[in-house]
Amino acid sequence: MSAPVLVAYASEHGSTREVAAAIAARLREVGLEASLEPANEVTDLGPYRGVILGGAIYVGRLHPEAVGFLHRHHAELAVLPIAVFALGPRTLEPSDLASSRKQLTHALEKTPDVDPYEVAVFGGVIDPKQLRFPLNHMHASDARDWDDIDRFAHRCAQAYDYGKAAAELSDPRIEVPQTHR
Repeated sequence: MSAPVLVAYASEHGSTREVAAAIAARLREVGLEASLEPANEVTDLGPYRGVILGGAIYVGRLHPEAVGFLHRHHAELAVLPIAVFALGPRTLEPSDLASSRKQLTHALEKTPDVDPYEVAVFGGVIDPKQLRFPLNHMHASDARDWDDIDRFAHRCAQAYDYGKAAAELSDPRIEVPQTHR
């Protein structure tokens, strides 16, 4: 069996972990081995054929544990295939998604040697019961689009299924399709 894909996540209240778990489950459904781990607990990328990293965007910044993961493992991520997703906007309005995408892009620019083959932004979750004053007065919302999340997971699964792992890329008999950027 080939090496697993790591699905690492940085989540404050659990919604990013739920999305990461759904992505890992999708990878498993198509026959790939996937490992789901909190980003701050990952110490070695050696056992993995690739990485999918997810983080929440809070107050205009990617979760510090996701940023720390990128910085800690930037040398390995420069050669391993990586996809990145973030949860952020309270709505799926194009302007909200664009703002969160800009924030994610800004965070990724701080590790220029890491070049994700896939980047996505999904709607976020607000549960006022889990927030401190004054944020606990916000209206509850869940803007995650599970169909969009599933499409992202499917694109990631296709990339790994088609031999994105470095060992397979060296085999001239394997045709690697163009990735989505």
